[in-house]
Amino acid sequence: MANLQKGSKKLLNAWAFYDWANSVYSLVIASAIFPIYYKALFRAAEIDSIIIFGGEIRSTPLITYTTAAAFVVVSLLIPILSGVADYVGNKKVFMRFFCYLGALSCMGLYFFSLENIEISLFLYFLALIGFWSSWVFYNSYLPDVAYPEQQDKLSAKGFSLGYIGSVILLVFNLAMVMNPEKFGIEGSDASMKAMQYSFISVGVWWIVFSQYTFYYLPKGNKSNNKVTTRILFDGFRELRGVYRSLSDNIVLKRYLSAFFVYSMAVQTVMLVATYFGEQEINWGGDDQRTLGLISSILIIQLVAIVGAQLTSKASEKYGNIPTLIVVNGIWALICVIAFFITSPMQFYFTAGLVGMVMGGIQALSRSTYSKYIPETKDTTSYFSFYDVAEKIGIVIGMLIFGLIDQKTGNMRYSILFLVLFFVVGIILLLRIPRNK
Repeated sequence: MANLQKGSKKLLNAWAFYDWANSVYSLVIASAIFPIYYKALFRAAEIDSIIIFGGEIRSTPLITYTTAAAFVVVSLLIPILSGVADYVGNKKVFMRFFCYLGALSCMGLYFFSLENIEISLFLYFLALIGFWSSWVFYNSYLPDVAYPEQQDKLSAKGFSLGYIGSVILLVFNLAMVMNPEKFGIEGSDASMKAMQYSFISVGVWWIVFSQYTFYYLPKGNKSNNKVTTRILFDGFRELRGVYRSLSDNIVLKRYLSAFFVYSMAVQTVMLVATYFGEQEINWGGDDQRTLGLISSILIIQLVAIVGAQLTSKASEKYGNIPTLIVVNGIWALICVIAFFITSPMQFYFTAGLVGMVMGGIQALSRSTYSKYIPETKDTTSYFSFYDVAEKIGIVIGMLIFGLIDQKTGNMRYSILFLVLFFVVGIILLLRIPRNK
């Protein structure tokens, strides 16, 4: 492990590079290949519902509820882990553990099948927990490695690296799925087998490229404390302390309220976008559907690189909060547009809009929060609070989305309902004092 000074170029690059390593999960598993593979399994079996734990449920609400359940676990897990990490002073150990859990679970998705749907969904469940749990420790390093004036650009750089790296792997996976015979994959189900190999590639990529980050990141605030039963719940006490501190920091309190609401909608859209495109757009055939959906994801990722940088520059000129207000307005417009689209070209256009604001709102939200937290060595607790708020929001968003989808049998109404969260988010952002 190298011992680098805070703000040094090499340390900043090492931190940002974890986005390059782990963003392949967000793209290949959460957004692109896995959703297509999942729906293809149901289509091949000529069913839209499945019996699980004695009850019958449609395919899209099933994956929506599984995702929500995983985020419930993450929300409960993060406070415990952050409390232990702060106590022993080595949060990198936890970040590495969940990195490996997520990566190995992605490799396990190679065996995903409807015949073993419970075990298969459990692997999907573990991959999600691994990704998001490692993410909270990664985020908490931002104020540890960068000074406030560096954080906006560094946060945007991390997301940009993530988009570039994940696009590279997705293009490789797309080539493998569309031309499996050129990669030595043969048989009537060659494309499906290529998707399974894609899951393995995610795990390998994630583990290999994260080593650069792990080598340079510091362990955390040094401590000789040993873990006892008492400290397992210190994280919850720390969250309570953070919550109480909000009464003395009105700006942070109002910002978190706004973030909780609009992030609920942003993350839900990002998690269900491919399932929506797969089910609601008239592609014409299976090959056109696969190529169209992955092409849409590529459009999102490539445009997001530009979007994250433009948002960073806009925040420099106009301020973080005004920029976030405009970005939320664009997100609301996207949800309205999505309700009406039916053709591939319309979907591509909407994907471009999503890309323009997706990276921007994530990067700017993270760096804005980092600026608003008070000077403290206990950055993990503050970012734990941030991540728990985000995850609880995702649980609520996914449950609402799944319930509307299940009751109406139409995902369009679920998407349209999310406009409400963006509008409320804008109203709450307007309440943040401008002089801050």
